Amino acid sequence: MKYWRAPLDTDEIAVVRGKVYIINDRCKGCGYCIEFCPREVLEFSKEFNIKGYHPPVVKSDGCLNCHYCELLCPEFAIYTVEAD
Repeated sequence: MKYWRAPLDTDEIAVVRGKVYIINDRCKGCGYCIEFCPREVLEFSKEFNIKGYHPPVVKSDGCLNCHYCELLCPEFAIYTVEAD
């Protein structure tokens, strides 16, 4: 989205970036984290885990560390930490 002007505090706000970690053996391939990621950081992998599901993989470095994927995951198979 393009704004017609910039907010006054643009220089003061630091954008937090995150790093996504996925525990492949816990994942059951529901896809909630992929579907509801606001930055579309995840996608299904082509490999199978030990349960026979396709776990997600990180496709870009656009994570904002919102922890939304953690909240949605029914198996607690994904988490994010603040990147350096």
